[in-house]
Amino acid sequence: GGKVSVPHKCSNVVIELKSVQCHLMVYLGVSDTNFLPDGIEVDPIPHPKFNMKRKGHDIMLLKLKTQATLNKIVGTITLPNSENEEIAKDCMVMGWGWKKYHDESPLNVLKEANVTLIDSENCGTADALCTEGSTGTAQGDGGGPLVCGGVAQGILSFSKNKENADHFIGYTHISHYIPWIQSIMPDQIMTSCF
Repeated sequence: GGKVSVPHKCSNVVIELKSVQCHLMVYLGVSDTNFLPDGIEVDPIPHPKFNMKRKGHDIMLLKLKTQATLNKIVGTITLPNSENEEIAKDCMVMGWGWKKYHDESPLNVLKEANVTLIDSENCGTADALCTEGSTGTAQGDGGGPLVCGGVAQGILSFSKNKENADHFIGYTHISHYIPWIQSIMPDQIMTSCF
């Protein structure tokens, strides 16, 4: 679901530019996969407590092998200051997810949608940020950002069906991981791309 995301919006989160070695690639500034720029190799750093078989700690840092060129399309984004920081309830999500639930492949065009945060306890966990509804995200959007008030507050992690037609979407709460992020990237400079 959602509308086409214009190129000046953030579709992934960049918080620091560093050099490392690796074989995975990221493509910065892409809003249409039919037109890919040169990729940048990255070194993945998953959270040490992440486990595919259990929920939680669904967060990974990607260190760039070469420095990115920041411009009107590629920028960094602000991270939350602390776990106690007030979060704007009106947020935006982005992703490459499928147009319909059982499609065979993701979209070629980046989509964005507006969502509203709800009380996390309604989602079954206080450790995640949650939104509710059948619009906003789709299968294949996992790992996409939840941006609230220009701050990267969450990373799309899971969905949970309810008894009625709507469902909950859960996001890794980035503020819970600021100490870990700072331990990996102690010299980061956080600015906004909005």
